[in-house]
Formats: sequence, structure tokens, C-alpha cells
Amino acid sequence: MGQVAITDSVSVGDGRPLLVVAGPCVIEGRQLCLDVAGRLKEACSQVGLPYVFKASFDKANRTSVSSFRGVGLEEGLRVLGEVREQVGVPVLTDVHLPSQAEAAARVVDVLQIPAFLCRQTDLITAAGRTGLPVNLKKGQFMAPEDMARAAEKVASTGNNRVLLCERGTCFGYHDLVVDMRSIVRMKAIGYPVLFDATHSTQQPGALGTESGGQSEMVAPLAAAAVAPGADGVFVETHPDPDRALSDARTMLQLDAVPHLLERLKAIAALSGKPQ
Repeated sequence: MGQVAITDSVSVGDGRPLLVVAGPCVIEGRQLCLDVAGRLKEACSQVGLPYVFKASFDKANRTSVSSFRGVGLEEGLRVLGEVREQVGVPVLTDVHLPSQAEAAARVVDVLQIPAFLCRQTDLITAAGRTGLPVNLKKGQFMAPEDMARAAEKVASTGNNRVLLCERGTCFGYHDLVVDMRSIVRMKAIGYPVLFDATHSTQQPGALGTESGGQSEMVAPLAAAAVAPGADGVFVETHPDPDRALSDARTMLQLDAVPHLLERLKAIAALSGKPQ
């Protein structure tokens, strides 16, 4: 269970190079996704790291009812399908409802369970039954070892293609902290562990109608997570974060990604990751 195949050519976990999962927070439009996916594929190729594109067709957990949520299931899956076929990369997206899992699984390579929903049994088992890898984000309110119960829900469907993802822990109001011991503790559960470097800098609801964030902390936190053995990094990125329609204050500037990947690969090598 220490290694999970994403596709025939991309795997994550013990004995595999650091996986990069990256893309814009939400699907704002077809061309943005194609452009970002293409640039990230090139950046990952240059440093020799496997890449999975990420974008959400719906962000059902926005702070305000008036916040932009995305383009919806049908249009979102059409865009994700184009990215997968035209750019030639695996694709990951969130599902928020059990009814979305089967439809999304016909298009994408990895289903993701949002952190707020990591205890929702019906949603997790619906994702598990698709047979696709399921990335379970650790709830901001969860101890890392408690994610074993969420993983068991996927495994109960006969699907052991489980990934666990650290994304910070609530620290009072409007802030998160990251305990890097979580990487070690979740790896002990027996599945690959990713680190969400961008959502970990979030300041939930801090701006009243939206969340704040500290994007300048993305690179230091990502580096800190790779050192104790994170199997992959999850990074939301945008060519113009200030104008992004979701998580503008946590997303990494797209131009900054290549340098970050070089840094992370060097740290991973020192930590014993294969190159």
C-alpha cells in the first residue's frame, strides 16, 4: 500500500519520485486550464518530476454564497477532458456529492475528497467504488492518525488506491498551522502522503466574505514537508493570482513554480527520494 499507480506511467509513494499535483483552484475557463496545464507539464518535465493537473469544477465550500463556485459539473468535466487529451497529463478534481463521483470518474484520473468532507462516508465510499485513486484531504479539525478511518472507508469498497493529504490544522480563529509530524504519522498508516502547500497558508474567513492567506509561505512550507518524506506536493497556481476567482491570496504565481520545483527536487534527493 506504500505506492499507488495514478496511470500506467505515473505512480506515487515509496520508491517513486516526488509527485506534483498543480493547477488553478477553480476552472475559470477552458483556455486558462489548457495554458496552465501546458506550462506546468513543461516545468515538471524539465526537472524530471511526474505531474498531475488539478482544477475544481465546483467549489461548494466557499466562504460566501456570492463567491464564484466554478463552471459546474458538465462544463467542468468537458474542460478537464480536454486538458487530459490535449495536454496529455493525468487530471484530478474534487467531488462534493456522492452523485458526482461516477460522472467525474469517466473523465479524470484521481478523485479528491475536500478536507471539510473527509468524514462523509457516503461520499468517500462512492469515490472508492469508482476504482480510481482517491485523495483524502485531512480535515483541519482532524488528528493525522485519525485519517486511518477515512482510508478504511475507501478500502471497504475493495479499492486500496488511497492518498492522504495534509493541509494544515485550525489554530484559533482565522488561521492554520502545519505540524510536519503529520507527514510522518500519516505515512505510518500505509498510504502515500501529499502536502497541500497552498491551502495550508489559508486564513479561513479572515476577510469577512472571503478567506485570506499568506502565499509567501507556500515555498517554505512545501520545502519543510518534503524533508520528512512527503510523497508529493499539491500546489494551486495562477498566472495572475490577484485576479483569480478563488483562493487568490494563497495561490502561487505561475512563474514561480519552476524555481520551487527545482528546490523541492533537491530537498527530496537529500531525503532519499529517487531521481
